[in-house]
Amino acid sequence: MATIIEVAKVAGVSKATVSRVLSGKGYVSEEKREKVFQAIAETGFRPNLLARNLATKSTQTIGLVITNTLYTGSYFTELMQHSARMMEQQGRQLLLVDGKHSAEEERAAIQFLLDLRCDGVIIYPRFLTIDEMDDIVAQHKHPILVINRRLRQHDSYCIYADQQLTCSKAVEQLIALGHRDIAFITGSLDSPTGRERLAGYKAALAQHHIPLQEALIVEGKWQAQNGVTAVETLLAQGSTFSALVASNDEMAVGALKALATRGIAVPAQVAVLGFDDIPLAPFTIPALSSVKMPVTAMIEETLERLISMLDGGEMRNRKTFSGELVIRESIGPGPYAS
Repeated sequence: MATIIEVAKVAGVSKATVSRVLSGKGYVSEEKREKVFQAIAETGFRPNLLARNLATKSTQTIGLVITNTLYTGSYFTELMQHSARMMEQQGRQLLLVDGKHSAEEERAAIQFLLDLRCDGVIIYPRFLTIDEMDDIVAQHKHPILVINRRLRQHDSYCIYADQQLTCSKAVEQLIALGHRDIAFITGSLDSPTGRERLAGYKAALAQHHIPLQEALIVEGKWQAQNGVTAVETLLAQGSTFSALVASNDEMAVGALKALATRGIAVPAQVAVLGFDDIPLAPFTIPALSSVKMPVTAMIEETLERLISMLDGGEMRNRKTFSGELVIRESIGPGPYAS
């Protein structure tokens, strides 16, 4: 395998000149630069990336930690797609690492990326607590940014959507349309998003002095089949509801199918609302109303903030994002509409 010394000999320049060309630092005339590139092509030289990274103190890589239970669904497809696209535009490489099934494994995934000398790390945590994330951010000199969690001590290091407030406002719009008996399919309750959306549903009912009916709450796990099962459970126990909110669109699609199978018209008999506004939502029958979460905007904010930190820019204050209700055919007036 060719060495940097051989490249220098073929190019007729010093080893230091070849190093400056490879690192992109220091002045090298265009003529000598071209000779070095020609010598690299002739010798088949491949630079030692680790050695170069040690010299430049930058790998041009950003790490992303997401637990594998979150890989499915349009929400995370969009998150990873835009992360990779924006990193490519910045001339950087994105490394995806699995956070697996526990806080300890999420912590290990972060350390793995830091051991690879990633310039910064982004984590979408599922198991690590807010206090644990605050400690991790404080312990490392490399920036570690957190998506979808509110850190108490490091405002500049977290980017999140207010899931509780967003869900509360969506349910309030159903109430404004005349719905009172509103069923709710939760997401996984070991997920912060799942818990916050459930809290938003309860908050909206309380705000409008509507008694909470525990029988109208069915736990789901983010999958379409959970929507089917939830509707079957509600109907089997004789629950009466004029609207149904599912914590994501996959479960809402399953609910639409189950209601259609039972001959229950949407939205004439039951209005259905989902979350995340997946690409399929406008094409269901009826077209699914959904709360669109600003995934792309959150990723843009995360990466812009991270790159600013890496470039020595000013720390940016925490910014809160919220979703927007997209009303389509699956929502209509309820029995208490004025």
